[in-house]
Amino acid sequence: MEAYETDILSFIIRIWLEETTEEGNQTKWRGRITHVPSGKSQYVERLDDINTFLISYLETMGVQSDAS
Repeated sequence: MEAYETDILSFIIRIWLEETTEEGNQTKWRGRITHVPSGKSQYVERLDDINTFLISYLETMGVQSDAS
């Protein structure tokens, strides 16, 4: 593994639309974000959910976030 590769974080973000019958056949977006090396994943319904998941990993690398 190259030295620079230790500073890389990899994630997979899957996003899809779901019909919600309880709300008059509207559609909502849903998703799942997965940290590739650990396999840890989280179901998401809002963009903030993605940010929260990413920030937890970025902070371990010393990245400062506006949320902390």
